[in-house]
Amino acid sequence: MEEFNNYKDSVFTSNKKRAEEILDQYGYPGINLVGKEGSSNYWLIVQHCDFDPDFQKRVLKMMKKEIEKDNADGRNYAYLTDRVRKNTGKKLLYGTQVVYNSKGQAVSRPLEDSANVNIRRSEVGLQPLEAYLNQMTKLHFEVNKELMLKKGITEPILYEVPK
Repeated sequence: MEEFNNYKDSVFTSNKKRAEEILDQYGYPGINLVGKEGSSNYWLIVQHCDFDPDFQKRVLKMMKKEIEKDNADGRNYAYLTDRVRKNTGKKLLYGTQVVYNSKGQAVSRPLEDSANVNIRRSEVGLQPLEAYLNQMTKLHFEVNKELMLKKGITEPILYEVPK
């Protein structure tokens, strides 16, 4: 496990260095510069730079400018916003970062203004939080099926999704 973590850390550090070079040279690589897939791939690298939340914040600020020009994916912006907030000890805005309760059910990390989370999610193109939590719960159940069955949980415990 230590060998894997060292390898993973070296990959993330190397990717972050290149992502920073790109940001310095071009700004946030929006859809018009690198296409939808390229922009999404760049975001994914930044999303996993949890070891450097200051870099993530810098990217988020530049990404916001591209969002305002409809030149980046609003869903990715929501995920990075929540990731930065999680990494800096703040409550989430969109509920994209989860933990799992003892029954294997996905639960959002603490939210700011939870009453309006689905409005914010809708504004950036995300499904209702309950639907997302159900999706994460089902995935978690499948990955941990043997453990869940040993606990007597025979199917994922889902939330009611608002209409």
